[in-house]
Amino acid sequence: MPDAGPARATAREAIALLTGAAGFTEHRPPPSPLPPDGPLGWAGYDAARERASARTGEEESVLYGTGVVGDRACVLLSFEFGFLGGSLGRQTGDRLAAAYALALTRRLPLVALVATGGSRMQEGMVALTQLQRVAAASVRLRAAGLPQIAVVRDPTTGGGWATVGAGADVVLALPGAQVGFAGSRVRPPDADPYAYSAEGQFAAGQVDAVVPADELTATVTHWLRALGPHEDLPAAPVPRALSVGGAPVPRALSPGGAELAAGAGTEAGAGTGSGAGTGSGAGTPSAADSGPAAPLPETGREAVARARDPRRPRAEAYLADYFAVRLPLHGDRSGSTDPGLLCGFGLRGDGQPVAYVAQCGTPTRPAGYRAAARTIRLADRLGVPVLTLVDTPGAANDAEAERAGAGAAIADTFAAVAAARVSVTTLVIGEGGSGGALALAAPDNTHVTVDSYFSVIAPELAAAILKRPPSETGATADQLRLRPQDLVDLGFARSIVG
Repeated sequence: MPDAGPARATAREAIALLTGAAGFTEHRPPPSPLPPDGPLGWAGYDAARERASARTGEEESVLYGTGVVGDRACVLLSFEFGFLGGSLGRQTGDRLAAAYALALTRRLPLVALVATGGSRMQEGMVALTQLQRVAAASVRLRAAGLPQIAVVRDPTTGGGWATVGAGADVVLALPGAQVGFAGSRVRPPDADPYAYSAEGQFAAGQVDAVVPADELTATVTHWLRALGPHEDLPAAPVPRALSVGGAPVPRALSPGGAELAAGAGTEAGAGTGSGAGTGSGAGTPSAADSGPAAPLPETGREAVARARDPRRPRAEAYLADYFAVRLPLHGDRSGSTDPGLLCGFGLRGDGQPVAYVAQCGTPTRPAGYRAAARTIRLADRLGVPVLTLVDTPGAANDAEAERAGAGAAIADTFAAVAAARVSVTTLVIGEGGSGGALALAAPDNTHVTVDSYFSVIAPELAAAILKRPPSETGATADQLRLRPQDLVDLGFARSIVG
């Protein structure tokens, strides 16, 4: 187990960093004494515990209780690395299990401030099995729809990382922290140290964000607001369409093509109390903003060209217009990331939380689909509505994508959307390329912009399969009926936005 360095914050300092003047009420589990020198009778173990207690002022390597972060009540648990390297023994397990039980009883989110070297070797298998206790307690909290946030400090290794840390719904890390299953004394001597750092774990999709200490309170507060617990949240409103310059388009089109008022688009399931014209920054466009509706494409070729226009607003612009605060979820938790797919939770201008999955116009990779499925399932468990923005020419189809499990990842995304009990709202903002796009589309609650298309196959590929010359690609696009108005007529889309 690593030695405690003087620059490391104590367990109580880590809690105070989040709670500030709001304070912290410590709890303790019922007494459960260990036998002399612990369950193994390890010579000198009692003396080592006494020295650790005298040095740190703590009774064990974990303390827990209730507190307020920002304006949100929660259960906090914090590791004291100065107490035997923050290691997990039986009495540590008592405290961890009690912390999860306290969160469950009071229906509060759990925030874990982790700094540990792993299981306590002086307690042998008794110590190791505490990981099973923690896992079981975490599962009970998940089943109750209560969120878990981990802040991994320096160092977070071994079983503590593999349960309390990596097992949380959201994983935040302090810059420069050592983070990894293998601690510094047990990893291969030639191992790349970057792989065991907060930054390396972020690059590998195992950490959602690396957050400086002076930004931690605000970040955790936003996450607590977004994750809840919540009761009966409304569906995610349909985003308003954006013009080429990024400004809102104030009108929407009904299935029949007639202009609707700026707040329209709120058909059953499309949102409660707000519709396509609402956005967190500007709100509902006023009558003074109204203008003629954007024209619909006359041909399939035109629809495809408009969707592929590089000047068209992309996911970043839509998300920036939709949310006041965005909280990214990063990576697939399997060692990969896809920069072409954005996932996370956000808070709108009125404070409503919405989870989002947004394609950025590139072929979506298996890591992107896995991250999407992770986000949708988390939102579903916490009762948070989901918004998906569809914009991809299709799933990545290179050899590396196949080796990374493209088919299984797409299938899992289809399953996550199909199983969702919360409302999923979809807006197609560009290219809808076959199954790779459809995996993120909500059945019966998909809307399209005037600059979008959706097709079973790209018209160029369809023409090639049919052995047609390139000159017939436009006619093939018309046959595929991929324009926004075609999608409404076919019953795939509920409305045309903008």
